[in-house]
Amino acid sequence: MNRTNRLNAIIAGTSIAAAVVALAGAILVPAGVQAADIAPEKVGNVFELPAKPGPSWFWASDILLHRTALYDAAEGRLLGTISSGSAGTGFVVFPLFPPAHDEIYLAETYWSRGIRGERTDVVTVYDARTLKPKAEIPIPAKRGEYYPGNASNALTDDGRFMAVFNITPATSLSIVDVKERRFAGEVEAPGCSLVYSAGPRRFFMLCANGSALVIDLDDRGGVTRAERTEPFFDSVKDPITEKGVRRDNEWIFTSYDGVIHTIDVKGPTLAFGPTWSLTDDADRSGNWRIGGLQHLAVHAASGRLYVLMHQGPAGTHKDPGTEIWVYDLEERKRIARFAVPSPLVTFIADQAKLGAIDKQPLSTRATRAVLEATLPNVGAERILVTQEDKPLLIASSGFPPTIAVLDAETGAVEREIQEPGVGFSLFFNP
Repeated sequence: MNRTNRLNAIIAGTSIAAAVVALAGAILVPAGVQAADIAPEKVGNVFELPAKPGPSWFWASDILLHRTALYDAAEGRLLGTISSGSAGTGFVVFPLFPPAHDEIYLAETYWSRGIRGERTDVVTVYDARTLKPKAEIPIPAKRGEYYPGNASNALTDDGRFMAVFNITPATSLSIVDVKERRFAGEVEAPGCSLVYSAGPRRFFMLCANGSALVIDLDDRGGVTRAERTEPFFDSVKDPITEKGVRRDNEWIFTSYDGVIHTIDVKGPTLAFGPTWSLTDDADRSGNWRIGGLQHLAVHAASGRLYVLMHQGPAGTHKDPGTEIWVYDLEERKRIARFAVPSPLVTFIADQAKLGAIDKQPLSTRATRAVLEATLPNVGAERILVTQEDKPLLIASSGFPPTIAVLDAETGAVEREIQEPGVGFSLFFNP
């Protein structure tokens, strides 16, 4: 069958979505290549991870595959997975890592009959090298889940105590001593939700009136202080999103309208920095605003903040971002902006198994240019930046599910990770 007949057969016998993928394969896969020419994949390999995380590693939680998976962005490959809780119920939460990086902590929920029956909540301790469970710490069966969220659990900066957010709908925190493997107690927190680390024995929560609830612990996990700050944002006119990012001792949040709020947790009390805007008058007149479900990423060493942005009316702050804007945190100004790579092109490249972009032949790069000019860019829903000297920026869409690895300085796409998952929630640095 010649190539023209092959394309006609593809289009006549498949759905539109399948035809697009197959069409790209017909264009991009050299004629004469047969399945027998492809070496069989080796399966069943088991290995241990290094003692310390690689500089380009990142975790991706997948609510449909019910796992959190570890990837190497520099090599574009999957390193391992952890499944948690009863499959088909709830959302996979993010992993927490102590300073030694020898363990991983996950709050999990199990049901005796799969999706019903007796409920059991635990904090499971995993070995960071083998990803095998080492211990389970029972906690009250009331932990909260929300999608997609990065603040349902937190670990003190010294790695000793973990706080698990509860909602029944009354809100509280379960405090867990992960070193002694015990439940240390519960902290009631009416009107406040979620939890963020704020020192070796301190957490804070966000409250409905725009304040923060600060909780200090003693060396046994007991509460020594639980006090609210003055409101630092307007929860009615312009609330902040809960998906903050941390740079050293400073938490960075953005409001729905793109106003940056910072919280310094270094001192004996929380310190709120001056606010500043991500957008100027021209940006606002063009309806530019934050976008996506994980819209902030920060590179600690360079002090650069990466923000997913899109054009849309008020209330669209969760719509996918079409551009990534880069800010200098010291100067509080934008220093770069670049387009998000098209998830549809990434998906087709994945299905055609094109490999690293910089190793593609000229004909393939030309075909990609045609696809990028033809297909709509549906935008990205989440971003993450690695913390190495020359950082990589990870960008991902929800549908089609894709992961693209970009040069964090230029926005150039370096590679796409093949078959990364099905239903991503959030990305996390180890």
